Amino acid sequence: MNPYTQLTQEQRYQIKAHLGIGTKKPAIARELGVAKSTIYRELKRNTGQRGYRPKQAHEKALKRREGKAQARISAETWVVVEEKLREDWSPEQISGRLKKDEMFVSHERIYQYVYADKRVGGSLWKHLRCPKKYRKRAGGRDRRGKIPNRRSIEERPAIVEERTRFGDWEADLILGKNQQGVVLTLTERKSRFTLLRSLSSKHAEPVTQAIIELLLWVAHLESITFDNGKEFAGHQEVSLALNTDCYFAHPYASWERGTNENTNGLIRQYLPKSRSLEKVSLEEETRIMDRLNLRPRKCLDFCTPFEVFFGHRSVALTT
Repeated sequence: MNPYTQLTQEQRYQIKAHLGIGTKKPAIARELGVAKSTIYRELKRNTGQRGYRPKQAHEKALKRREGKAQARISAETWVVVEEKLREDWSPEQISGRLKKDEMFVSHERIYQYVYADKRVGGSLWKHLRCPKKYRKRAGGRDRRGKIPNRRSIEERPAIVEERTRFGDWEADLILGKNQQGVVLTLTERKSRFTLLRSLSSKHAEPVTQAIIELLLWVAHLESITFDNGKEFAGHQEVSLALNTDCYFAHPYASWERGTNENTNGLIRQYLPKSRSLEKVSLEEETRIMDRLNLRPRKCLDFCTPFEVFFGHRSVALTT
């Protein structure tokens, strides 16, 4: 089979002439020295109500060629892609956010770029989030004791589930290897804005104090939803200090705090389960919060949690 080549304007006039005398398409291909598929493709694309017209066909071909040339991804775009990959943005986050800035590259193309980089010894692939293996938690009975005066999530207003307002938070703790060290995580449901605080222990007193300190500056606070750990036994003190309502999910029902659970999974990229969390510095906390709050999220139409929470757009990626 002849290799595919783009037709010239002269060849298009020859096609018109052969069609006029009834030459079959395979014979036209042989006469022009091109593949049969080239002739079939040409006639399918460019035959209209007035038949095949070579001048108009050639003009359309040139416009298609020009459009493809413009669609090539520029070196400047790849510079931005690499920068955001190294900030641990996913290819989908990069693609979606670049689109807002009139820069177009698909997430599939970014993955191809990353793995091509890996084949030549590059390190971009190390910034991709690895798929996690989930396992069902054993046991169906809560053995952690009862928290006094706790309010069940069943009493929580339905508007919290809708994510139509700001100020509804979820809270949890993540533990280090062999329960060495603990980090408090707080996530706002609507914006996914996240706060972290490394703690000396998971006892109720330091946890309560940290929650109050982290949320005291929040102008509009509606609710906080906890899991059933005894570390949140100070919920009444939190409620009084912050003038907000506190609720507790059902035992072993992590999906009832799905926003916070998903955020904890993202945090584990930086604070893996294999690591002790006894020495998480303030600088590291800040870096992780910046990574989470300053990268776009698909669920936020590729805006960042920071932008949604504070209500304004940050600077363009290319500035």
